[in-house]
Amino acid sequence: MHAYRTHNCAALTTENVGDTVRLSGWVHNKRDHGGVLFVDLRDHYGITQVVADSDSEALPVLEKLKLESVVTIDGAVKARDAAAVNPNLPTGAIEVFARSVTVLSRAEELPLIVNSAEDYPEEIRLKYRFVDLRRERLHRNILLRSQVISSLRRRMQEQGFTEFQTPILGASSPEGARDYLVPSRLHPGRFYALPQAPQMFKQLLMVAGFDRYFQIAPCFRDEDLRADRSPEFYQLDFEMSFVTQEDVFQAIEPVLAGVFEEFSGGKSVTPAGTFPRIPYAESMLKYGTDKPDLRNPLVISDVTEHFTTSGFGLFEKIVGTGGRVRVVPAPNTHEKSRKFFDDMNDWARKEGFAGLGYVTRKGGEFGGPIAKNHGTEGMEKLYAELGLGENDGLFFAAGKEKDAAKLAGAARTRVAEELGLIEEGCFKFCWIVDFPMYEYDEETKKVDFSHNPFSMPQGEMEALETQDPLTIKAWQYDIVCNGYELSSGAIRNHRPDIMYKAFEIAGYSQADVEANFGGMLEAFKLGAPPHGGSAPGIDRIVMLLADEPNIREVIAFPLNQKAQDLMMGAPSEVGPKQLRDVHIRTVEQPRAS
Repeated sequence: MHAYRTHNCAALTTENVGDTVRLSGWVHNKRDHGGVLFVDLRDHYGITQVVADSDSEALPVLEKLKLESVVTIDGAVKARDAAAVNPNLPTGAIEVFARSVTVLSRAEELPLIVNSAEDYPEEIRLKYRFVDLRRERLHRNILLRSQVISSLRRRMQEQGFTEFQTPILGASSPEGARDYLVPSRLHPGRFYALPQAPQMFKQLLMVAGFDRYFQIAPCFRDEDLRADRSPEFYQLDFEMSFVTQEDVFQAIEPVLAGVFEEFSGGKSVTPAGTFPRIPYAESMLKYGTDKPDLRNPLVISDVTEHFTTSGFGLFEKIVGTGGRVRVVPAPNTHEKSRKFFDDMNDWARKEGFAGLGYVTRKGGEFGGPIAKNHGTEGMEKLYAELGLGENDGLFFAAGKEKDAAKLAGAARTRVAEELGLIEEGCFKFCWIVDFPMYEYDEETKKVDFSHNPFSMPQGEMEALETQDPLTIKAWQYDIVCNGYELSSGAIRNHRPDIMYKAFEIAGYSQADVEANFGGMLEAFKLGAPPHGGSAPGIDRIVMLLADEPNIREVIAFPLNQKAQDLMMGAPSEVGPKQLRDVHIRTVEQPRAS
């Protein structure tokens, strides 16, 4: 017989009744029924109920053990009484009568209870992550993550992609987030940087002629954390040669849709080949964001023209100085009290906005200061244009275009949540396309890149030479699902002449470009194919599939919000010798007075 087990704790069924077995695992739970002890024995695979009574030499040992002790049980498989069958367990029709027990490891007092769904402070959970990972929900999430990665890898290979590995130690990049720096022992005063993404290396693989690349890539960004962001994360990084934007979409949609269908638990998924393409400008207008949640049926409208001349002086003033007025419908709110609308206004102020105006309507009668000042005739004309009914309310966001869009987008989400309008049980994908290549920076008073400076401009050199820079679109795109950006991507600018010109418009000289991106330019000067790709975030994919609100719930050993590993004590101080080895001297931070 094996030293530790003949079966795992999810394997035994009624077919094993009468067998002598050996199981090993953690003592998950104990129930004392007066001389008969029931023990739930748990391992990675599941739970088996073990029974020990006064006839068993295991009873006095198991009685004294604390939960989460690790044991080996020898015993006989018996069928449970019909009334005791647990249909929720694969082993629920049997139990193991314990003949003997070997204690492999005794547990001390637990910092958190494994067999309970009780919530604990994140500090406790992260410090004792190895215990937290034993809990069913988190254990299931980490298994899901592994399965999702396996599925992604298989599906990418089926699409003709080849897996490559790119360096972890690289050069610091001047753009993007802050780098994590690694001092060099052999080259005093010089540093490696951990990759924010394998961007340049994957493009160089295309220049090297490898056509379709992918990897499950670890990435590192020294930036402030939030619920859907971690300083260390993984992405499905891929790149393709001789492709258009549409080729990229056709390659990755079956991968993403397939993975979500496989692990959605019955939720509907936007089918591959039907992901909507939404231009950036349209997304900002209709949804107030470039990460729209299409489960939300509400659509924002621009009603600025209705307030160029209006009895409502505040809006007329905003419009007269170049501002915009955006509206969010609030359908069937005739039974809502005035407090509902006032609470929305208070919410907007707490979010840092000046306020959220509103109009109420009940049985065709308008209410509120905006309606009173704009007039019944004006409101009826506005409602008719928007297709709103006699019992629909309306919220107003007014100000500079970006501010109005941001408030309207946040209000759209808030109204839909308050009214229960967000569709359940589905994953809705879309592409955001036609991002602007440039924008005007109000602070520096100059034209600068809007998003990715290495995207190919639509129209290529001709557009750069003949168009107003603020009208040029880029071959750049985002994948969005349920309001979460899964990745950004682009058709890359592979021509040095176009790259020089694109950076010149943003105020960079040829010397600037060569100083910062000389390696990439050199490669492009030696024959580069048109290429493009993207990099969907694996952590966010798993977070959505697991229906978790925080990315740390799908990472085995995450850092906390201060980028600390409470379990291992990182970042930690190092000794003088280690610092000398890498030619580093630390600067003591001034103490707060």
